[in-house]
Amino acid sequence: MSPAELIARVQRLLLTPATEWDSIAGEGADVAQIYQSYILPLTGIAALASLIGSVVAGAGIVTALTLAIVSFGMNAGFVYVLALIVDALAPQFGAKQDFGQAFKLAAYSPTASWVGSFFMILHALWFMALIGGLYTLYLLFVGLPKLMKPAADKAMIYMLSVIGCMIVIGVVASFIVRSVVGFG
Repeated sequence: MSPAELIARVQRLLLTPATEWDSIAGEGADVAQIYQSYILPLTGIAALASLIGSVVAGAGIVTALTLAIVSFGMNAGFVYVLALIVDALAPQFGAKQDFGQAFKLAAYSPTASWVGSFFMILHALWFMALIGGLYTLYLLFVGLPKLMKPAADKAMIYMLSVIGCMIVIGVVASFIVRSVVGFG
C-alpha cells in the first residue's frame, strides 16, 4: 500500500466506513503486508506525535522517547492480540472462526484512535484523541458484522464482548507502558 493508498483508506474508513468495510471484507489478509503498509506507519506517526507532545509539555527526552517506543510496540502488539480474541470469540456468537477477517477488523478499526493520537503533538488538543478513540468503537460496530458475520441476534453482544476485551487490553498495556517508563 503506497502512502497515497494509506491516506485514501484512512479517509474512506473515517468518512464512509460501511462501504470501506465491505471492500476490506473482500480483500486478502496478508498480516505482514497490513502491518508493514498500514499499522506500523499509523502507529509510528502517533508515537512520533506523542514524543513531540511530551517534550513540548516538559518531559525529558529520554522519558518521552522511551514512552513513544514502548507505546509503538504496544499498539502493534494490541492489533494481533485483539485479532486472536475476536477470532476465539467468534463461535460463541454464531460467527465462523476466520483469523484473516479478525485480523483485518483489529487492524483497521483503531484507525480513528491512531489519527486522533496525531493531535497529541499539542496536549491542549487531547480531546481529539478521545474523539478518535470513541470513533474507533463506531468503526468496530460497523465492521464486526461485515467481517465476522455473527448471528444477527448475537452481533451486539459480540461487539460488547470485544469492547470489554479492548478495555482490559488497554488497561494492561497502559500499566505496562507506565511501568516501563517509570511513572503511574
